[in-house]
Amino acid sequence: MARKAKIAIKTKETDIKIELTIDGRGVNVITTPNPFFSHMLSNFSKHGLFDLKLSAKGDVDVDYHHTIEDVGLRLGSAFKKALGSASGIRRCAGASMPMMDSLATVTVDVSNRPYFRFNTTKESDGLNKKSVFSDRKARVFDMGLLKEFLKAFSNAAGVDLHVSILYGDDIHHAIEAVFKSLGRALSSAVEKDARIKGALSTKGRL
Repeated sequence: MARKAKIAIKTKETDIKIELTIDGRGVNVITTPNPFFSHMLSNFSKHGLFDLKLSAKGDVDVDYHHTIEDVGLRLGSAFKKALGSASGIRRCAGASMPMMDSLATVTVDVSNRPYFRFNTTKESDGLNKKSVFSDRKARVFDMGLLKEFLKAFSNAAGVDLHVSILYGDDIHHAIEAVFKSLGRALSSAVEKDARIKGALSTKGRL
């Protein structure tokens, strides 16, 4: 059976629609009020080989926080819905991705036990004080928003998610390395293995 999901949720803060196909080719059509975030989601889709159609609107006149967090929640929910019982999947995987001056690593366990850990090192800690800016010199993305998205995704998808930025100078490069690594790690974790019958767990279910 095709592993697909549709999510459409509208609140007073956001309006988000998602169509996800896990076993795809990385085809994506993404529209959000934050062009940088849209670009990152496109990288996630392309490197994870997930087909993703996503549109998001939000109260960005207040802040980007609500929109970024809610996209994480809805995308995580879509993954959980598409996986169903998660029967036959490898479950655990990791990926590392360089992006010019930056290197990120992401490890996931699709365990139905959400946990999120984010780590920077001495060689990447300075990124916490930087932001991605638009042509109008407005702040459009930073490490705080990255963490909000990842935490929301982890909680909604039921994924044990560990992210480390080992080093980096350019915040754009570092965040892009994270999104690409996340796509690749998830793609490997949700891949089916014919040797696995049911859930890969001593409990018999996730």
